[in-house]
Amino acid sequence: MNYDLIVIGGGPAGYVGAIRGAQLGKKVAVVENDRAGGTCLNWGCIPTKALLKNAEVYHTIAHRAAEFGLKVEGLSYDWSVVVGRSRKVADKLAGGIEFLFKKNKIDYIRGTGAISAPGKVEVTDKDGAKVTHDAAKILVATGAKTRPMPGLPFNGKTVIGSHEAMNLPTQPKEILIVGAGAIGIEFAYFFNAFGTKVTVVEMQPRVLPVEDDECSALLEKSLTKAGIRILTNTKVTAAKDDGKKVSLTVEGAATETLEAEVCLVAIGVSPLLPGGVELKLTDKGGWLNTDANYETNVKGVYGAGDIIGPPWLAHVASYEAIQAVEGMFGKIKPKKVTVFPGCTYCQPQVASIGLTERDAKAKGLKYKVGKFPYSASGKALAVAEPEGFVKIIYGEPHGEIIGAHIIGSEATEMIAEMGLAITLEATKDEIESTIHAHPTLAEMLHEATGVALGHPIHV
Repeated sequence: MNYDLIVIGGGPAGYVGAIRGAQLGKKVAVVENDRAGGTCLNWGCIPTKALLKNAEVYHTIAHRAAEFGLKVEGLSYDWSVVVGRSRKVADKLAGGIEFLFKKNKIDYIRGTGAISAPGKVEVTDKDGAKVTHDAAKILVATGAKTRPMPGLPFNGKTVIGSHEAMNLPTQPKEILIVGAGAIGIEFAYFFNAFGTKVTVVEMQPRVLPVEDDECSALLEKSLTKAGIRILTNTKVTAAKDDGKKVSLTVEGAATETLEAEVCLVAIGVSPLLPGGVELKLTDKGGWLNTDANYETNVKGVYGAGDIIGPPWLAHVASYEAIQAVEGMFGKIKPKKVTVFPGCTYCQPQVASIGLTERDAKAKGLKYKVGKFPYSASGKALAVAEPEGFVKIIYGEPHGEIIGAHIIGSEATEMIAEMGLAITLEATKDEIESTIHAHPTLAEMLHEATGVALGHPIHV
């Protein structure tokens, strides 16, 4: 077949880019060797949120029922149903993506794609048969895979990645988690909520190392109180897997050996590059190297999403894909990602956008901080979620928002207002003059702004 655009990979970059190309009137095909939706929909963002909701509900009933005047006897759970619900959600959405392909007249080609030559994509199906298609433009959106820890290869049973962690047939009694980024922390919360003994090992000084220091400190305190053992400033110096359990020798405040039946490795990702023509890679990490237009060193071949490097976020991938596709067909001058939200969906949730206070200090910027606690919010108290705070960093002297950080209930929903404010170049005066509904959690953004202006009302 001859196409205007062939997209290799059907994840948040691939399927979104394909749909946008079809909306522009182009003949488009998507090549995918697993399932539509990619890692995010099938084995990442979506099913993990289903698992986390299960964990939140169970934890609330098990530990806070009396607070709500509820009496619960004989509380139990069915692990297979907990896991099964997340798979049903993923399956439904994967089917939805395939429907969107049909709706937009996009050819969905199952198989592994390789760029055999400029303008040519060779697809190998599950039986090994090969077919080559022509394309005026090619978008590489092949994504990334979980990076293994040296000396401790994945086996899907005792040493697992996030893919296996959300689909374990039986619940482990104990689990070691190496890495305290968003993935490690979300799974730590999930397993702990159902009673698994959880130990998290992190080389950096804080959990969620990229987040605001105060958010990380409060989250660590909260997770520790919930029974999770967290070892920061700690590195793994030796590892052993005997097929029945994993032993890790770690060095931090002390040297010790940790053992558990399962070890989840969540130390990052590595690129999934397509075969075929030689594409230039970045010096750091070996990601696909693209220019300001998302084009690679091979004319007509573009890249978007996780394959072009951090941040490895679904919403960033989708944005990049739309920019790349609209740019390659001359509709816009593409933009690269600058400011984007980051979210972690444990409880309490953590969400952020822009600079941390740590970053602002390192850049020598002048700024003011507005901070408001959940404990002073009427809505937070009404819904029994008083843990957390809103923190907004305003640049001086103009009062523009340079960063926002939230830890607490529904933080991942509330951060959107701050993203819009940054896009519109809103200042603290404009946030202050915007009426926020009462009672809502979102009005804490207004309250925090009042703190920054020096005339807070409720603190």
